Amino acid sequence: MRSLSALDRLINEVDQSLRTVFATPPTTERPYPAENITESTPLSNDERKLAASLMRINHAGEVSAQGLYRGQAITAKREDIREQMERSAAEENDHLYWCEKRIRELDSHKSFLNPVWYWGSFSIGALAGMVGDKWSLGFVKETEDQVVRHLDSHITRLPANDLPDMAILQKMKEDEQHHGDIAVQAGGAKLPWPIRKISMPLTSKIMTALSARI
Repeated sequence: MRSLSALDRLINEVDQSLRTVFATPPTTERPYPAENITESTPLSNDERKLAASLMRINHAGEVSAQGLYRGQAITAKREDIREQMERSAAEENDHLYWCEKRIRELDSHKSFLNPVWYWGSFSIGALAGMVGDKWSLGFVKETEDQVVRHLDSHITRLPANDLPDMAILQKMKEDEQHHGDIAVQAGGAKLPWPIRKISMPLTSKIMTALSARI
């Protein structure tokens, strides 16, 4: 197999970012969690707007996850870690598709800031990978823990009759917990307190606030 040059890898990553942000990325072909599930009663206009806003935030989070995993994979020291990151990214593509599909069903739009979320997360992931695999895996674990808490808060905020969104978020939550667990099993280290409790939550709040509106 031909070894890829730095330029080849750069072109590949640009292509991947365009697929993630503007096209339909390849999925694992798992079934759509909300297939054949409808609202128990029709959503009101306000309920539909709330659901669309929450799902737009979740979609932006999945765009960020793609960037993060791709960045970590490209700078991972161990081949098995690189493969694990790429597998997780493929599974997260399912979330990306599910969120986008639901956004369309709600007659809304994705975040216009998705290119910023992707490349910002890619840079963070690449930096984490350069620091070392155990820290990169620890970053995955902490990120997934925060995502699970974030999904829990969205599930409680959804209208009680919005069964499709609940089905999607519950399945996403299961996957995120699994990705966090395998990161620990692979040797992920616990991140320093300031990163876990200040830097990452602050970044998440900024992204959430902007994605909800833009």
